Amino acid sequence: MTDPSPAERYARMSAGRRHPLTTAFADRQRFELDPFQIAGCEALEEGRGVLVAAPTGAGKTIVGEFAVDLAMLQPGDKAFYTTPMKALSNQKFRELVEVYGADEVGLLTGDVSINGNARVVVMTTEVLRNMLYADSDALRGLRFVVMDEVHYLADRFRGAVWEEVIIHLPQAVKLVCLSATVSNAEEFGDWLDTVRGDTDVIVSETRPVPLEQHVLVRGDLLPLFDDRAGVGVARVNQELMRIRSVKGPNFDNNRRAQQLRSSGGYEASRRRPTRGNRRPVRAANVRRVERMDRPDVVRLLERDRLLPAIFFIFSRVGCEAAVQQVRRSGLRLTSREERDEIRAIVDERTRTLHDEDLGVLGFWEWKDDLERGIAAHHAGLLPAFKEVVEELFQRKLVKVVFATETLALGINMPARTVVLEKLEKFNGEARVAITSGEYTQITGRAGRRGIDVEGHAVIQWTEGMDPQAVAALASRRTYPLNSSFRPTYNMAVNLIDQFGRQRAREILESSFAQFQADRAVVGLARQVREQEESLAGYAKAMTCDRGDFVEYSGIRRQLSDLEKQNRKDAGASHTTRQKRLREIESLRRRMQRHSCHSCPDRENHARWAERYWKLLRQTDRLRTQIATRTGSVARHFDRVVDVLSTLHYVIVDADGTTRLSDAGRTMRRIYGERDLLVAEALRTGIWKDLDAASLASLVCCLVYEPRRDEAGAGDRALPRGSFRAALSATQLLWAQLDDVEQDHQLPGTIEVATGLAQAMHTWARGGALDRVLLEADMAAGDFVRWAKQTIDLLDQLSLVADGALARRARQALELVRRGIVAYSVV
Repeated sequence: MTDPSPAERYARMSAGRRHPLTTAFADRQRFELDPFQIAGCEALEEGRGVLVAAPTGAGKTIVGEFAVDLAMLQPGDKAFYTTPMKALSNQKFRELVEVYGADEVGLLTGDVSINGNARVVVMTTEVLRNMLYADSDALRGLRFVVMDEVHYLADRFRGAVWEEVIIHLPQAVKLVCLSATVSNAEEFGDWLDTVRGDTDVIVSETRPVPLEQHVLVRGDLLPLFDDRAGVGVARVNQELMRIRSVKGPNFDNNRRAQQLRSSGGYEASRRRPTRGNRRPVRAANVRRVERMDRPDVVRLLERDRLLPAIFFIFSRVGCEAAVQQVRRSGLRLTSREERDEIRAIVDERTRTLHDEDLGVLGFWEWKDDLERGIAAHHAGLLPAFKEVVEELFQRKLVKVVFATETLALGINMPARTVVLEKLEKFNGEARVAITSGEYTQITGRAGRRGIDVEGHAVIQWTEGMDPQAVAALASRRTYPLNSSFRPTYNMAVNLIDQFGRQRAREILESSFAQFQADRAVVGLARQVREQEESLAGYAKAMTCDRGDFVEYSGIRRQLSDLEKQNRKDAGASHTTRQKRLREIESLRRRMQRHSCHSCPDRENHARWAERYWKLLRQTDRLRTQIATRTGSVARHFDRVVDVLSTLHYVIVDADGTTRLSDAGRTMRRIYGERDLLVAEALRTGIWKDLDAASLASLVCCLVYEPRRDEAGAGDRALPRGSFRAALSATQLLWAQLDDVEQDHQLPGTIEVATGLAQAMHTWARGGALDRVLLEADMAAGDFVRWAKQTIDLLDQLSLVADGALARRARQALELVRRGIVAYSVV
């Protein structure tokens, strides 16, 4: 690195004076911060919130880490770091513990609670939402909230949680939103600025490690784009277009070579960028373009020093088959020293797993694969195994991972190369092309900052591939962020309890969903909230110890308005004028008799009263504007409240005030897709006769969602005894609630799913893992995921149910939380 010029030294010195905290933080990093990272840190130092949108792997989390650093500078200040997934929370927890120590950092993910009162707490977004509704003491002293992967706000099932947190966080808390590159970052930033106050939008489209994109045609890596087209021009490599035009195996190779030479394409096809230690590319064998076997692809990448690599295969079965295929080939990518290190790490991380479970989990074969330097990574893998794979890959001990697209969602596993075997995936109903956003997330894993001078994306050639379409997919780097927000029953009762129905509607008008539907409504709603705060201040300033000055000033204003009207309306009939004069005289007597009329400080109070009534008129006009607009979110909220009213979760008093019933107060702490069904089951007592194992099984039916490609789940056996009667009552209750929702034009929830009932019952009764997985007909990782969601709901029941059922819920929770379900490497 060359020494900085005098101008650069002066610029750094000036920046250090203006932003000393940013400068000190930057100096402690292992690498020089990029301009967008510095801009984000400086905005936080100046007291503003930030939205940072940057490509995967660009290092946007450094801005979130600076927020944590700022909180730690002041005793008593706190910072929360939220993520959309437990795996991400676990990873960030470990990273922050290394920086600040175990005493200062906590972790809350629903099923794991470590040091929850720490000054820095990592958590899933749902945990923070629940804290806000419960007005948790842990919120005291909170200064920063980092929302990592905030583009999850668009998630159809969980996205609403992000908006709830953003809307409900105290205004004094500064928000740090970290997002993938989205095409409407400015729109999202405008909304944040509207609901949170001063927020900087910082967008970077630059990858810190450049991405080279190739198409693998037989044994050749051909560039997707033609470098000769010049900088800034994404022209498809014409060699790929010519390969596509080949019709069958009898193509004349000599004629083909002659055409290539005459067009200059032959030499171009042989050239590859010469950065790093990569071999030159041979001419493509255009006669046979069938796919290479996976072991051969791995060998090619190893030869060209393009490992470690992640192969994205959009199928769990495909990932496991790929590992088996490479193992059968005898390929080994590790040295003796690396194998010893892998063996030691695996043994340490899995030592608490029961020996009888290891064989069921395929442990010995999995361990042998790791020692060869290969692994699979998908949602069906046991979480403990996934975490080991991630650690070994980060340590460069595992060289090749075959993964589903879930790996692209934020976990810190960058590679030198990513390989896409296909550009389409099965979505449960049909094979569909991946989106440009998915392509960007996947290829964002390529290139390790500080290690690689470039990353590589390799697309394997398939028959019928259109290079132009692939190039278009690769060129579109962004995708829009669209809100998926809709009020739920739990949200409604919490909002009504805290703010009342009318204020709750105004708050919902502030959602990003409404902002996108009608940007003006959000601005008006925020203006109303600000003016309501000012009105409260004016009312306090005109407080009189003699009586109600708001009432007194109201009489004065009404009298003044009538007197003005009487002066202007000189042409009115005698009868009208006489009637008005009698009203004026009556108001004057009321004013003179009022207790505040004799206050010595009356006129000072009156000046505040004038401001109060003037602002109240403006606020009422704004409310009228909001009421006349088409507020789709508020209309949905009204329908939700109508259902709650029909079922007596809320009570509407004679004066129109909406308040919660006892059942409504119970529902405040029931979270999930089936909040209403759970609340009704508790109220009607249909689960009171269940034993602990049967309760766990029934709760599992409420959280379990079968995969769309699952078949025959409805034909499985069900637990006997009290479970079946309770299940029938729950299914009948679901049907009744569905009818009520349909009557109120609301989409109902899907029917109760029983596919995992018997397996969960067996597990809760202490059944062996092999029997449970056989009954579940699913991978261990999937069973653990549903078991942990069952635990989450059982935990809620243990807090809100009546005594006996609450005790059985706690007992059921402990029965489920054992063995592989209880295991965690955190």
